[in-house]
Amino acid sequence: MESFKREDTYDIGVKLAEASKPGDVYCLYGDLGTGKTVLSQGFGCGLGIKEPISSPTFTILKEYHEGRLPFYHFDVYRISDSDEMDEIGYYDKIDGDGVCLIEWAEIIEDILPSHYKKVSITKDVEKGFDYRKIIIEEI
Repeated sequence: MESFKREDTYDIGVKLAEASKPGDVYCLYGDLGTGKTVLSQGFGCGLGIKEPISSPTFTILKEYHEGRLPFYHFDVYRISDSDEMDEIGYYDKIDGDGVCLIEWAEIIEDILPSHYKKVSITKDVEKGFDYRKIIIEEI
């Protein structure tokens, strides 16, 4: 998929959420500034969440329960060891009845579930400052 502006990335998040079902795990891969949080905001909207979605960089996990499904939004950028994830209830969330979205998933790759949707976001400034290529793979 291609995104030529912020709204495109947001809309891709909306569509992913609308198709999601309980137990789905989405893992976001991409450098700083590629649009992971924008996609996450669209994802929240697609689940029917009204409150603002922000990246849980310092809290690691934000939970939203007002939408169609419980939404567990992880940002593991500041995790130094996968063992820290147990302390925040990671395993309960990924095995639960909601949907999980994990920013910086490569940091905890050793504890990702065996099946998830990998969402890779990359920039290509030659195609424009706001251009993003978004690849979604079933793992």
